[in-house]
This record gives sequence, structure tokens and C-alpha cells, in this order.
Amino acid sequence: MSDHLPSPLLEACVVVGASTEKLRELCQAVNRHRSLERVFLEPEVLHVLAPPFVSGSQAARSHGRRHRPLLRKKRKRSSLSTASPGRARHSCAGEDAANGRKDSEDAAVPKDIDLTALPQLCFPGGLQVTNVKAEEQFHFLVFTDVFGKKSHGVVAQCWRPIQELTSSSQNGAGSKLFCPYSFCVISKYPYFTALKDCLSCLLMELRACRFSDVEEKVKEFAAKLVLVPIPPPGQLHLMFTLHPLMIELPSREDKDYPAVDLDLHVPFLCFRPHQLLQVLSCLLQEQRVVLFSASCARLTLVAESLLLFLQPLSWQHPYVPVLARGMLDFLMAPTAFLMGCHLCHFEEVAAETDDLILINIDEGCVSTSCSETVDLPEIPPLAADCFTQRCQSLKIHFDLEQCKRVSCTDIEVQRARRRAWQRNLNRDIQSITTELIVNIFRDVSRHLNYEHRVFNGEEFLKSRELAEQLFYKNVLETHIFHSFLRDRLNRKMDNFARMELSTRSEMQKMKASLEIPRRPTMQEIQDRRKSSLPENKLIPRQGMSLPTLSDQEQTVHFQRSSLVTRIIMCEPARLPPKPVTVFKLPEFPDCLSFHAVQSYYFELIRLLGKAIDSVQSENSTLLARYYYLRGFTNLLCSRRLNALANFQTLHKTDTAIFPTRVVTWLVDSLIQEEQQQANRWPELKRLILKVKTENEKPSARLDDDFKKFELPRKHLDRGEFVRCIQEGGILKDVATIHRLFDALSASESKQVDPEIFKGFYTFWKETEAEAQDVNFPAEVIEHLDHSECVYKVSSCVKTSRGVGKIAMTQKRLFLLPEGRPGFQEITMFRDIQEVKVASAPFLPLRIPSLRIRTSGKLEAFEANLKTETALWNLVVKEMWAGRKMADQHKYPQYMTQALTNVLLMDAVVGVLRSQRSICAASKLAYFDKIKHEVPMMVPKTTSEMLKHKINPSLDLAEPQTVRMLLYTPGQLTCDDSKDEMNPKLWVALSGGRVVVFDAASWSILQDAIRLGESQLNCMLGLVQDQVWIGSQDSVIYIVDAHSLSCSKRLTEHRNEVTGLALDAGNQHSSSELYSCSCDGTILQWDSSSLKVTRQFHVICEHLSSVQIHGDTLWCCCSDSIVELKKSGTPQRRLLLPEHVRGPTSALSSFIVIPERGELWTGLADSGDLFMWHADGHKAAFKKISLTGCSGVTCMIRVKDQIWVGCRGESSVGGHRDAQLRGRLLVIHPQTLTVAKELQAHSDSIQTLCSAEDRYVLSGSERRDGRIAIWRVE
Repeated sequence: MSDHLPSPLLEACVVVGASTEKLRELCQAVNRHRSLERVFLEPEVLHVLAPPFVSGSQAARSHGRRHRPLLRKKRKRSSLSTASPGRARHSCAGEDAANGRKDSEDAAVPKDIDLTALPQLCFPGGLQVTNVKAEEQFHFLVFTDVFGKKSHGVVAQCWRPIQELTSSSQNGAGSKLFCPYSFCVISKYPYFTALKDCLSCLLMELRACRFSDVEEKVKEFAAKLVLVPIPPPGQLHLMFTLHPLMIELPSREDKDYPAVDLDLHVPFLCFRPHQLLQVLSCLLQEQRVVLFSASCARLTLVAESLLLFLQPLSWQHPYVPVLARGMLDFLMAPTAFLMGCHLCHFEEVAAETDDLILINIDEGCVSTSCSETVDLPEIPPLAADCFTQRCQSLKIHFDLEQCKRVSCTDIEVQRARRRAWQRNLNRDIQSITTELIVNIFRDVSRHLNYEHRVFNGEEFLKSRELAEQLFYKNVLETHIFHSFLRDRLNRKMDNFARMELSTRSEMQKMKASLEIPRRPTMQEIQDRRKSSLPENKLIPRQGMSLPTLSDQEQTVHFQRSSLVTRIIMCEPARLPPKPVTVFKLPEFPDCLSFHAVQSYYFELIRLLGKAIDSVQSENSTLLARYYYLRGFTNLLCSRRLNALANFQTLHKTDTAIFPTRVVTWLVDSLIQEEQQQANRWPELKRLILKVKTENEKPSARLDDDFKKFELPRKHLDRGEFVRCIQEGGILKDVATIHRLFDALSASESKQVDPEIFKGFYTFWKETEAEAQDVNFPAEVIEHLDHSECVYKVSSCVKTSRGVGKIAMTQKRLFLLPEGRPGFQEITMFRDIQEVKVASAPFLPLRIPSLRIRTSGKLEAFEANLKTETALWNLVVKEMWAGRKMADQHKYPQYMTQALTNVLLMDAVVGVLRSQRSICAASKLAYFDKIKHEVPMMVPKTTSEMLKHKINPSLDLAEPQTVRMLLYTPGQLTCDDSKDEMNPKLWVALSGGRVVVFDAASWSILQDAIRLGESQLNCMLGLVQDQVWIGSQDSVIYIVDAHSLSCSKRLTEHRNEVTGLALDAGNQHSSSELYSCSCDGTILQWDSSSLKVTRQFHVICEHLSSVQIHGDTLWCCCSDSIVELKKSGTPQRRLLLPEHVRGPTSALSSFIVIPERGELWTGLADSGDLFMWHADGHKAAFKKISLTGCSGVTCMIRVKDQIWVGCRGESSVGGHRDAQLRGRLLVIHPQTLTVAKELQAHSDSIQTLCSAEDRYVLSGSERRDGRIAIWRVE
């Protein structure tokens, strides 16, 4: 069983020192010679203590007496005292070199612990006998095995007279000698501070006892620590008493990261920010790094802190923070490593090794073995400056913070103050270092293709400032960066991802929401102008560039990398503080017999139950941690079914810490009697069924592979072309890529030549990169909007307004006069009336020119663009059509699509450079083409009511069906971050994907909440900041509205969950809600405790939704509406009229208007609405025919209106085109007439929701896949 349970606090306790025989020999030698000169002895493992200490069978046989010694002296083994450097290295690298040697007399040593090199590590400077009793001291160890798993050790050294150690009564010089010995506590977890406190308590006890009693004291000490469980990830800390101290075990903040139980400010005390950045740069570039200090304790604390600063990047190379004197040959290893050794070895290491980074912790300096300076690329300056600025705000001196407070007379109060101060400081330091990593790697995600798992490192490097490229080039080749890339491609939501999202600027959010091609905005250029220094002038790029716009002094220069991301923020991006709860464990038993240990566990279970009762549903996160601990404690008491019950409650309270592996083993190991008992317990029966079902499924392995983008070497068919374009980071939209394929492919073979693809890719990327280097006169920046970007500039041409260059943004065309700085607007795209190619006479020739007529201007603008005329004609027409479409449909993405089409045309013409290039480019003029095929004008009513449209599938290659919409109001009482105060729009897409929008700015907050793989059917928001989501896989997922993560799942339904309804009218309880599944099951929930309070069943073919009005529960079945009391008692059933019923007829939606006594229903395959007078025993109905509607899909009531979403067939020119168009009808219930007919979707409307009765939002099927936002009158 121990193999399946998490390890306790103590893994082993080892006593290391000199053997009795060696000490006796030393005493005799000293007595003979009467002198002592630096005597070193070989340390040996004297005792090993490892769990399990007590078993039930032993206790039964011995009736409480110890059956065998818990602490056994090791048999003399010369192999331990003369361990070779090779074997020591084997041990330090974590390999099981000593496992081949077994000793039947030894206590059981855990298989993960290798004792070969432990004696040397416990005495890194050697075991020296002295004639002065030294002060007790500590240092820390870290062991890593071949699989990368770590164990942690805390070593306490103390001194005893040799006479006492040898039990000798002889007098002489030997009686005045002192020999050190060590206690090493080994744990799977990095609880350095807690274990140091534990050993301090042990040393205090040992000072007052004879050496003959040490064995018993250490045995008792180790057995107590084995009883201490490890807190689960979260905000629940554990505390226990080990006389005379109260010791606290902090929990891990995240299950993927270790607990932080050390002082993270120690490196800030040792290094200035610049030197600390140098050290982090060396680690990021995976150098061979050696730490030096006169204190071995300081080595591990600094090394561990440095690795924590790198998170989420994880060190992948050899890591030995403390090297013993006989292990210095480790530093000859050719691979990258992080190691530490005593300062006395500094000169020796520097002289005998090459290419090492030498870090003197005591002096706070960084050098190499060849030079006093480090010749390595430094961290990019903007990220470094931000880090340095943040460091100045850290308050790293506890005494300065406490000088104003009253003095403590209780040591525990003082320790509690110190812990709270350290916890807050650690959080601030982690926030600062996370921000540093975010600022360094923020733009990595812009060069990832998630679908094909590709990272375009080459383009990422080109997007960096030239002075920074060497740093990034080195980092991109490291193992830690590759691990970081895998996490990004897996969309891991860690502290890095959360901070990156929360610190995005409004411009970055806008670009992410519209997928704007990468160009610097005027705002970004202005920001760079303010912060640019004369010495930071841009280094010209080699190769092609856009035409120089001006050579005047007013030209604005800026650095390319800072245009991509403005990373310096006015306010620190601190992680929000989280409240911590401390749970105190019971007092340790005096007698550590089996019965005493069981009594301890029973008391722990009782205290956990008391804590659960006191919390109840107020804090479900804390409640889950209590259930976690109680489940494992029940397992230790062999109360297996009780443990399963705790884990079952945990599963629906917080799935993030659910111990899947343990529960699977527990279910598989149930004996027949236990299985029979579990089957009588419905909740346990469901859990067992779920576990067995999950075991039968093939295990889903997280994809750890990724690849770098490579240009194709063979001809590409359509499918291969789509993949290469997406992997190259050019486009995601499949429809646009197909048009690009048609433009670049040879008409005969329908394939794209690899050389043409290479030319197109190079032209596209170079144009994109060169746009970052364009120099604009200040007058241009002043005249353009902050969000405008320049996308295309012509060569110098003659125009009707003088000679100059024509420039294009997403909003307008303007002229840059030649020879002088200036700005002349030509036209806004939305004001264009006509664009055509004309010809201007020049001697006997006629030169083609572009003529543009603008509304409100009598004179047309004409430019003699010569060979560029045909391309500019395509470009301006496409932009004009895209702007018209965007304005008419209130959908800005049309404009960005037009921009993309224009840039693709430019690249196609640039790479083909033949007579067919313009013809090929014209295939990309999508909006100009559909302008002639489909009327662009939107009906007046639709235009007046439509406010905006957004695309929830922007990050995907193809549109997805909008299954459900939910609007949640802003949480004005929350002050964690500004985003939490804004309302949110929750969008359920196909395949269990949920996208969350900030409903104030319509920017995406979270685009990848995955809730299984099945279709999501219903959503409901609760005032407790939760969103309940019912799925086709019979699970109700509960998403936290603040963290936007799912940690709770309810599995009580046996079939597809189809409906959710909140009982908002219950004055006695605001937490009751109902859920239904397609088989007719209805469950009543207490949303606070997540328990089912009532269950009943509706007899029907398919139950699709439920609503609550007053004391009545209304159920929508496929052929009827069933009215129930909230207790489940049936009242009546309203059946469809006989002449309407058919094999395919089914009710799709309904609305109850209780104050009017009306019930409105719609059919999925009929364009008729039925209004029932449902306040009498005999319900009469009226039919409202919806002209042109082929089926009703959804309905909602907003104010005094009924909004009906339906599908209908459109026709063009009197011919049906078989394309379903979504229609939205607004009906007045009083007159039973259609007040407004709205059209904004090219596919059927799937869902509707209301935003505080001010707006209605509609979502459509995948052919359209967009969300329309409508005003409510």
C-alpha cells in the first residue's frame, strides 16, 4: 500500500559519523604521541531509520512490545568508508549504485536512497577531530535520481567528546577531544526550514541526554515525523508541535511546482540586481555554473532560490548544490550543470578547469575560470530594467519592518510574525521573477502553431533587436526552453500564462481579438519615440526594405523588439495574495505503539471532520483540502470505504487535487465484501463505475513533441500547402489559404512549386520584419489614429497633388510629399465612390494611372503608378469592399481579412513577377468579388439594431458552432484585478471548448478552457462566482469565474445533461438549482455543498430543458411540456396538437410568461410558434406562423419582447441557393405579430442570451460561427 500513498514528511533519518573502532584507535594514538594535528577520519553511516516503523501484525504479536529494533547499527563495511570517487559520483547523480549490496542485518533502506556518497555530503569538508567543541551547524542537500526525481536532505552537525562516543573510561589526551557526527533527515519534499526546525528540537533534547540514550531519542523523533502528512496543493498549511516549537508545513501553490519553504530573499542579500540577472542569464543559456561560499548552507538555499526564479522553466541538467571535498572532479563534466562547493576551493577550481561560470556568493560577484568578467549575452535590457526597478521596491529586512511593532514576549508569536512576513515577501519575489520571465518570453506564443505543434524560432529571432539576438539564439537551443515550449504548446495555465494574459496592453488585446497582421501602430511608435535614446538608433537591416519615407531630422527612430511588445509597466504585476489557513495536527502520542499510532490517526480524522463542519460550503477550495487529508488518513487506518467516500466528495469539490492513481488502485484492490458494501452506497457505486470506465479507455498521453518550421522541398498539393502555410505562421484561415493555393499553383498540375513557396514565404516574412524598421515623420504620426498601422507604401510617383509616395493604413490612403515632411490625406476607404484604372497621356504614350473618387470632393485623385497601377487597383478595391462589409455588418474582422488579402496579393505579385501575377493576385480579392455576387447592403432594421459582431473561433483554423452563450454581470466587489470587475461572455464551442470574453471590451480573456471532448448543452451562472456547464458526457462542469479554470465535476447524472435552472425566487435558499438529463432525470442541487437534495423522473422521450417560475417546474420534452411542482409531483402535460405531431416533430424551446399565464413553444422543424393560455386546466393555444422560417432553434424573453432564433432558406435572384440563413425575429406578445426581422448570420442561429436586458447576443452554426450583439429597444 505504501507504494500508492504519498510519502510522509520523513523518508529516512541517517546518523553519520566515525566508527567506534576508528575513534578508539585515534585515542590510543593521541595518548601515545600527546599531540593532535588536523586529524580527519572517514565518515560512515552508523544508523538508518526508515518507515514503516509499526505494522498491525507486529503489534498483534508483541502486544505493544517492539518486535525488532527500530534503529540498528550498521555492520562495519569498508566499502562505505572508502567509497571511490566514481561511486560517489554515481550516487550524487542519483543512480542506485549501492542497491546491489544488501545487508540482512540492516534496517530497510528506501529504494530511492543511495547511502554511498551520503557520508561525504554530510561532512563536505571532511570529518575532523578537534580539541574544541564547535557550535552546532546545519546545511542542506538535494539528491536527484536518473529520472529527475529529487529528494531533499537537512543535515545537523554536533560534537561530542570522544570518550563518551567510545564508552571509554580511560583518561589522557583523548578525553579532551571532540568528534562531530551528523543527523541527516531525508524527505521527498523541499521543506528545508521545517526540517531544520525539527532537527533543532532534536538537538535540544540530545544536549541533555547521555549518548547511550541517543538511539532511543532519534528513533522517537523519526517515528513522529513519519506521522506528519504532506498538505495538498492550495492554501492549506499544516502545523504540528515538536517540543518546544510549533512547526509549519506550507503547501505547494500548484501541483506542478514544489513547496517554497526557504527564504527567497537570500540571493537579493548576496547580489545586486545586475549580478543576479547575470546569474539567471547563465542558467537560461545552460552554462556550467559553480557556486562558492564559506557556508555550505548558503549554497543550497541560493541554488534552490535561483531555480525557483526560473519557473516555469525547469533545470534539466546535473544539479549538486553541495560538493564534498572528494567530489571536485565532478566539475570536469562536459555538460551543463549547476553545482556548489566551499569557497576554499575557488582558486583550485579556477586554475584547473575551463569555461566555468564562477559565482562567489559571499562577495556577490560573477566571473569565469578564464576572466574576471563574464562574456555572455545579457538578458534583454528592457526586461532587465523592469526587474531592477521592481527589486528596489522589495522590503527584504525583517528588523526594519518590525522596529515599529511591540516586542514579542512569546517566541511562537514572533515566529508566526516572521513566517507571515516571509510568506508575503516570497510572494512578491515570485511575482517579480515571473514578470521577468514573462517579459523575456512573452512573444514566443506569437510564433507557435498549436495545431501542428510548430515553433518558428527563425522568425522569432528576426523579430528581436539585433543586440539581443545572440542571447535568444543561445536560449532557444537549451533543454529548459524546449520544456517550456512543450508547456506553451499544451496551453498549460500556470503563473506564466496567467501573468502574460493579465499584463497584456489594450492594444495587444485588440490585436489578439482581431488577428491583425503584425505591423507597428502609431501608439507604439510614439511610445518608442518617448523612450528612445540617441545611442539606440536602429541598425539598418540587410536585404530589402520599404522605401525610405523621409531623410529629415524629424524622422522617428525606434527599436524593433520594443515595438512588438511594450513590456515596461507602470505598476508591478503582482500575483494577488491568497488567504492561508493553518490546520494544527494532533499532539504526537507518547508511546509509538500500533494502537497509539491508530489513536493518533483517529484523532486526526476527528479534527478534520470538525474542520469540515465548521467550513461547510463557505470555502469549497478549503473543504476539498480537508477531504483530501481525511481520505488518506482513513487509508492509513485501513478504513478503505471511508477513504473512497472522502475521495468521491473531493472529486466533485476540486478535481485538480483528485488522487486518480490512488483511487484507481483502491478500487481495483477492493475485496468482494467491500465491493458489496460499496454497491449499497450510491455515491461510491458511481465513483467505482467511473474509475472502471476510465480504466477501460486508452490513456490520453500529453503530446510532448514539437518541431521547428522547415521550408518544403517537394511540390505541394492543397492539403500539404495548407499545413505549411499554417506552420509558417502566415495564416490560419483555411478558406483564405485555399484561395492562396489557387493563386500560386500551376494551372496544369494544381501543385505549388517549392521554390515558389520559398519565395513567397521569404517575401512575406521580410516585408513583415521590415515594417518594424520604417521611419515616419512626426507629422504623419500626429495625423493618424493611435491604432493605425501602415501596411503598404508605393514608390515615388507623380500624382494630381504633387510628387510623393502613397501610403495605406487600415483606414485610409495618404500622400507623403517628396522632399519635405508632410501629410496629405487622399481618402478614407469608407468614403470612396469609385476606383478605376485610367490612362494619362505622356508624349505619344499613354501611362496607366489609378483614379479614385471620394464623396464630398469634386476633384478625383489620380496617381501615375505605372507598373504598380494594376496591383494598387486590386488593393484599393479590396480595402474599399472590406471596409464597406465591416461597416455594414458591424464586424471589424472583415477589415482585417481584407488587409490580409491585400498583403497576400502584394506577396504573390512580388514572388511571381510575371504577366500572370496580377491575374493570380486577383483570386485573392475576396471582398471585391462577393460585392458583385451578393448584395452588400444590410437591411435597415438589422443595421440599426446590430451593435457589433465577434468571432470566438479566431484562434482556430475553421469556424466552430456556437453551442451556448452565457452573460455574467461584473463582480464589482472583487478587487483582485481589473479584469475581474468586468462582465464576461461565456461561449461554448464544439468539442467541449469554452471561450471567455471581457464583455466590456469584447477582448478574449481565455480561449482554451477544455471541458471534456463532448458537446456542451447548457450553462448557468451563479452568484458565488461559478459557472455550471452541462455536457453530453453526462458531467456537470463547474468553472471558477475568477480563475477561469474547472476544478469541480458533478457526475450524478447517468445520461446527457440537457438543462440547468436556478431557483431565484426561493427566499429561504438562494443556492438551489435544478439539472436535467435527456432520460428524464431531474436533480435538485444545493449549490453550496454540491449535494443532491432531491431526485425525480419525468416520463418522456427526450427531456431537453427545464425552467422554474414560482413554485412550478416546467419541463420541455420532445412532444410535450410537463408542469411539475418543485417537489416533483406532476401537475399536467401539454401535448402538441395532433395535426402538428409527426415522426420528426419535436419541441426545441419554450418560454413561460407567468404574469400573463402564457406558454410559448417552438418546433425544430416547423416555422410555427404556439402560444398556450396555460393558467387553466384546459390549455388553449394560438398559432403564429413565421414566414420563411423552416424551424425554431431558440427563444428568450427580453423585457416585453420575445426574441426567436430560427433557420430559413435565402434566395438570390428568385432562385433558392440552399444556404441556410439565420433569422432573428422580435415578437410582441400582446399583438402576436413580428415586430422586427433581423438578419446577421449566414447559418442558422443556435443560441440566444440576454445581457442585462440591454443587449441580446446570438450565436450561429459553424458555417458562420460568429456572435452578433443586438440592441434592445
